[in-house]
Amino acid sequence: MEYRKLGRTGLKVSALCLGTMTFRWTSTEHQALRVLDRAYDAGINFIDTADVYSSWAPGNPGGVAERIIGRWLKTKPRHQIIIATKVRGRMWDGPTGEGLSRHHIMAAVEDSLRRLGTDYIDLYQTHWPDWDTPLEETLRALDDLVRAGKVRYIGASNHAAWLLTKALWISDKHNLARYECIQPHYNLLNRAEVEPDLAALCLDQGIGMIPYSPLAGGFLTGKYTRETVPPDSRGAQNERIAALRTERNFQLLDALREMGELRGATIAQMALAWLFTQPFVTAPIVGANTVAQLEESLGAVGLRLTEDEMLRLDELTGVDRNWFRR
Repeated sequence: MEYRKLGRTGLKVSALCLGTMTFRWTSTEHQALRVLDRAYDAGINFIDTADVYSSWAPGNPGGVAERIIGRWLKTKPRHQIIIATKVRGRMWDGPTGEGLSRHHIMAAVEDSLRRLGTDYIDLYQTHWPDWDTPLEETLRALDDLVRAGKVRYIGASNHAAWLLTKALWISDKHNLARYECIQPHYNLLNRAEVEPDLAALCLDQGIGMIPYSPLAGGFLTGKYTRETVPPDSRGAQNERIAALRTERNFQLLDALREMGELRGATIAQMALAWLFTQPFVTAPIVGANTVAQLEESLGAVGLRLTEDEMLRLDELTGVDRNWFRR
């Protein structure tokens, strides 16, 4: 396993981060625990979750993934594992049940700590913006948690470059803990959310990036073809994934397959290698319903693409990667 510094901090995290959104949604608790064990044995020390996971699944309240991690964490050395969770989503009824107000954050963090069975969270992230709460209020609450030792580092998810810049300015002006990483939706098929503005900001300000959905909901594994969609896949029911089935995107899959065959790598491994090659990416967040799926992602660790390969993928996705050299 490779380990990388998270942004400008001294915290070293594995080059792959294990995402847990699927726990008790598309995977059983037994499968989830097996995946956690295999990730740990492979050297993954970085686990990402959120308090709302997976409240959208039938019969699941929020906090399910955190509880599973908490039970698993009791069997492992806590100081060797980096736990990242998120706050913002609705967790209880009433006007204070969601958001990034001091009131919600202070209650939500205690709930997350209890479910995780730990007295500190390594990385506490704001899941997405709360337009009803001033950024200064949110950052002061998070700073208090850092000073109290309940949170080690803070980060943001789904924040545009301008909003992250504003948050960094507020932290600097008031001497508050700052966002040390950003978690955006980023993959070969969704580059505009990150490039160039957010990526340039991360490089300039030393912000770590831990992108989610690196395989575009499974499309970049190659399991979808021009002719068929697996009947048990998310793409069979998800309009957003179904919309990816364009000739241009299939040409991208063809290129990844061709490049991978020369290296003995799968399409998914080449898509992850593209992220590993980006100078602003710290650790992609990979989900896995089974150990076999995790094994495929682990096979991408250490892979890097050549300049010619990167340029070819730029052409196929219509993005100029040379922006960061200007």
